[in-house]
Amino acid sequence: MNQERVFSLRNPWFTLSVGGTLAIAAVSILIGFIWLPSASNAFGDRSLWATICSAAGAPSSWYAGPNIAGPAPSEVVVLPPLRRAKADADSIGRGATIATQNCSMCHGVQGPAQVTAPALSGQYAEVVYKELRDFQTGMRQSAVMQAIIASRSERDLHDLAAYYASLPKPPAAELMPPGSQPDANAVKLAMQGDPQRNIAPCAACHGQLDRKGAAPWLGGQSSVYLVTQLQAFASGARHNDINEQMRNVARQMTPQEIDGVAKYYATMQ
Repeated sequence: MNQERVFSLRNPWFTLSVGGTLAIAAVSILIGFIWLPSASNAFGDRSLWATICSAAGAPSSWYAGPNIAGPAPSEVVVLPPLRRAKADADSIGRGATIATQNCSMCHGVQGPAQVTAPALSGQYAEVVYKELRDFQTGMRQSAVMQAIIASRSERDLHDLAAYYASLPKPPAAELMPPGSQPDANAVKLAMQGDPQRNIAPCAACHGQLDRKGAAPWLGGQSSVYLVTQLQAFASGARHNDINEQMRNVARQMTPQEIDGVAKYYATMQ
């Protein structure tokens, strides 16, 4: 009987199997993390290391700046401190006072907001907080918002976020014509994405399937507002998305797809 060990480099079958597996893995890594990302314009003009990190879904560098109380770059996820995770009635009340005096004219209260401004009712607290910080630090540009929020304290930001999160989500901003169905391609992009074009499903970050901390709930927003924001991400005019996630998606979408996805979310209850 042949007593040669199976797991030995002297065994040609073992050597061939291990070598073949390593070769396949190396080729797969080269194709998936270097060649395909480099061939796609979704990753923009980046270094090789940044391209590999983006394909792997990891940041190419880590924030090592000052404490979160200072200005934070837009690629840093900024969440309210844990002690404020469950807002109390005082916080919500203060937020309601600030919102009534400064915000409700454009963003509504529990009724519809202006079509060019997002409805904030029922929005996640960490989303409202992050966007307010981005306006305050200039990471997100708006002459109106920056003037309103510039002098607000950290507590004001938390209270506004707590107030809007305490409200019910808004109704659909737009109604579909009787008997019509949502655009099939828009539903597919929202729920499945398009991996060949590096378009992740919207629902994987914005709710329905899963949710990321800085991603807002989109249901009930006006299609005018959503189209404007997607176009701004696509052009780079808006750039406070974390690790360019929204820019990578939006610049791969056609104008028709942007319009379709915006209308899909605008009619969502």
